[in-house]
Amino acid sequence: MSKPPYPQPREDADNAAFLAAWRNGELLIQHCNGCGKSVFYPRPICPHCWSDRLENCRVIGRGKVVSYSLVHRPNDPAFKDEVPIVLAEVALAEGALILARLVSCDAAKVTSGLAVVLPPPDVCARYPLPVFHLADVS
Repeated sequence: MSKPPYPQPREDADNAAFLAAWRNGELLIQHCNGCGKSVFYPRPICPHCWSDRLENCRVIGRGKVVSYSLVHRPNDPAFKDEVPIVLAEVALAEGALILARLVSCDAAKVTSGLAVVLPPPDVCARYPLPVFHLADVS
């Protein structure tokens, strides 16, 4: 029996550029030209100043774990063989906070404050939404 495919995000006008970039292994966040803040998740209006002057910007893909949760009971059969799943709030170097999975790591060793990076594009392609690796601390 084959593994079920990952559920896919619903694409719309607000997130189309973000999803297209992710399929190419790049991470986009929005930058508000009204207040100068970084914004994540993609939306039509800045949540900080209500400006509609948002532009998509490619980020370097580095950040730190702010908080995390271990998911032992997945909400979709596609994730059944991957538990525990590490779901983390990541503070990107550019200032935005993003929720993302940490992959290819020992869940027992994850702590707040650890540095994370985007994995190579071939790893990103496996996942429909952003994932991070723990940064090499050696």
